[in-house]
Amino acid sequence: MQTRNKIFDDISQLMTNAMGVAQGAKGEAETAMKSLLDRWLADRDLVTREEFDAVRAMAQKAREENDALSARIAALEARAND
Repeated sequence: MQTRNKIFDDISQLMTNAMGVAQGAKGEAETAMKSLLDRWLADRDLVTREEFDAVRAMAQKAREENDALSARIAALEARAND
């Protein structure tokens, strides 16, 4: 009976070690994939969300200023033609 428990203990220990190795390999694979993806994205000329939002805000402000200046020019031309 004692031998049987030893066999089960050994099998249990083996499975525990195998799970540890599998988890370690999973962590290494995730790290390698993240590193590969980070390098791939860095090689592309992509912008961050913050940069995109900043440029969008600048474009919106420029559009509003352009509209205001166009209205001012139209008013000045109308006054000059009177």
